[in-house]
Amino acid sequence: SSPVLTSSSKMKLKEDINPLLLQVFRSVVWVYSVITFIPRYLISGGGSNLERGRCIKARSATGHPAGPYRAINSEDKLLACMHPGVDTLDKMFEHAVTLFPKRDCLGTREVLSEEDELQPNGKIFKKLILGNYVWLSYEETLHAAKCFGSGLAALGQKPQCNIAIFCETRAEWIVAAQACFMYNFPLVTLYATLGPAAIAHGLNETEVTHIITSKDLLQGRLKDILCDVPRLQYIIVVDSKRTSWTDMPRGILIYDMATVKEMGSKPNYIAVDRRQPEPSDIAVIMYTSGSTGIPKGVMISHGNIIAGITGMAERIPNLNETDTYIGYLPLAHVLELSAELVCISHGCRIGYSSPHTLADQSTKIKKGSKGDTSVLKPTLMAAVPEIMDRIYKNVMTKVEEMSKFQKTLFVLAYNYKMEQISKGYSTPLCDSLVFKRVRSLLGGNTRLLLSGGAPLSPATQRFMNVCLCCPVGQGYGLTETCGAGTISEIWDYSTGRVGAPLVCSEIKLKDWEEGGYYCIDKPNPRGEIVIGGPNVTMGYYKNKDKICNDFFVDERGQRWFCTGDIGEFHPDGCLKIIDRKKDLVKLQAGEYVSLGKVEAVLKNCSLIDNICAYANSDHSYVISFVVPNQKQLMTLAKQMELKGTWEELCNNSQVEKEVLRIITEAAIAAKLERFEIPKKIRLSAEPWTPETGLVTDAFKLKRKELKSHYQEDIERMYGGK
Repeated sequence: SSPVLTSSSKMKLKEDINPLLLQVFRSVVWVYSVITFIPRYLISGGGSNLERGRCIKARSATGHPAGPYRAINSEDKLLACMHPGVDTLDKMFEHAVTLFPKRDCLGTREVLSEEDELQPNGKIFKKLILGNYVWLSYEETLHAAKCFGSGLAALGQKPQCNIAIFCETRAEWIVAAQACFMYNFPLVTLYATLGPAAIAHGLNETEVTHIITSKDLLQGRLKDILCDVPRLQYIIVVDSKRTSWTDMPRGILIYDMATVKEMGSKPNYIAVDRRQPEPSDIAVIMYTSGSTGIPKGVMISHGNIIAGITGMAERIPNLNETDTYIGYLPLAHVLELSAELVCISHGCRIGYSSPHTLADQSTKIKKGSKGDTSVLKPTLMAAVPEIMDRIYKNVMTKVEEMSKFQKTLFVLAYNYKMEQISKGYSTPLCDSLVFKRVRSLLGGNTRLLLSGGAPLSPATQRFMNVCLCCPVGQGYGLTETCGAGTISEIWDYSTGRVGAPLVCSEIKLKDWEEGGYYCIDKPNPRGEIVIGGPNVTMGYYKNKDKICNDFFVDERGQRWFCTGDIGEFHPDGCLKIIDRKKDLVKLQAGEYVSLGKVEAVLKNCSLIDNICAYANSDHSYVISFVVPNQKQLMTLAKQMELKGTWEELCNNSQVEKEVLRIITEAAIAAKLERFEIPKKIRLSAEPWTPETGLVTDAFKLKRKELKSHYQEDIERMYGGK
């Protein structure tokens, strides 16, 4: 039987279609397939793709079901670097510059003008009119980094003394980072969306005296906490437009990047010998917002990052200097930083963007002008599931609005292509006739999407494979493992799996009795995922207790990290994440509920944009907070003949009841246990964003914050007990 599109959008191949029309379509497709089979088979390598997809990708080195599992091509030895002797980040960049001196390296779009646009609701939005990308070559980037690093040294920054960067994703971020790597200044990275107390904590804990930031962040977030960071002396602003800074605390000097570079380029400074880093020196102290409490600084050495990007690069076929990568996720996140360093090591060009200017329809792009993907036409892109879910839901909503004929054509083409790619074949006719417009949303040239940060739903992954005509490499890793762990191979079209271990890491499973997961489970071994290898980081900054519990070194001197995630290994050596230790709650009657599992299942429901399940051991049932999809909920209210504002509808008990009924149906269809299905819900009119502090930068739920935010609702839903 043909795969259905998705249970939530209720679009199946046979639905609403005249049987005669269906027969005609199938006959045409059959004739077309027969005529084009041989040339297409040869071009798309159908047989070999299918073979590659099915072959063993990793196996247990000891033969024991607990592992450790290693990739087939690194069974004898884990890889720690790409090129012999290129074992630190400054050497890696210099190596790339010798190979690709004149090629484009970092690109920024020119801002031609800004306009205020009045919205129908009376609000004013700033819209940008952007020009073309302006590029720095590899040679120019190296020169800029050298001068900037030398300038920082002239301002008193010492080797192996921490320096902070608190800045949006842009070319200057990478120039500053390369300068720090080159001069052995450990770089402290902080998310732009961390709260003021968390930012001050990170700056004080690492004792920084210099910080690199942008004009907007200095005015918007940093200014208010400067008095809480007594050691800070120098602020370097990366923007080129000079601003005179008033009302700054005394004793703080502000420079712009150009002035620091100029200072560093003076003969007496540039000639000073720099102290090159060792592979064991700390390159980055990366603060993770974490789903609980105070952010932790993860210490990442030069050797860790080199190992991590070696493993990632091996999973990107034919990665070379003709590739273009679009950078828009936070560089303070290990996924984006690793992806950009992988690209730089291979001579690719990186064009910068932001979530507000990414596509033609993005919020800051003036109607009629082009978004960044349309201008840059990237071949590679990293995305968090949240962004892909958004693209998926937007396109599916448009499909629902099509005429009956168009919709039928789309569904038939979708299902036909699903069938073909599951056999390892490509579908050039469908791609050019039906999916070209969807593909153009990301510029039309994307050959690989890298997904990380959170699990990607099977429906969204299938949609990306089919409509964007490109494979999705789903990865699994943590800041503590330098972002590396596993990445699925591009010809593996199975869903819900994160692939085999990378060539830089090995993975063991550890029994977890409380959750009922054991290495000897049948049909697949299950347990807590423990990652080992040269990519496992040096621990948490100034936090010895945490290190003892989560990090350990084995008798061979190899470092390991206990992830707290539960996985199972499939016979071909691929890993599937099935649970999370910290999300397990024991109900009153003794049943264990995995909140993450409940959320993953219900997120597939088209009515839900986001969901947080909650359970309390004093009670016998699960409750949930739900951010509904605005368009779907409005349609539902219309069907129920209810009127009101968005807030009123979210607070309407009839709507709540109906949404709960639909969610319950979806949960039963997905075979959730009776006690796992939420009994009561609260609809939230406000979306959860990193700015509201309810989710992390990678859009993972912050359970503690969500619990205190909805405390009154929790008491109400649990009957005021």
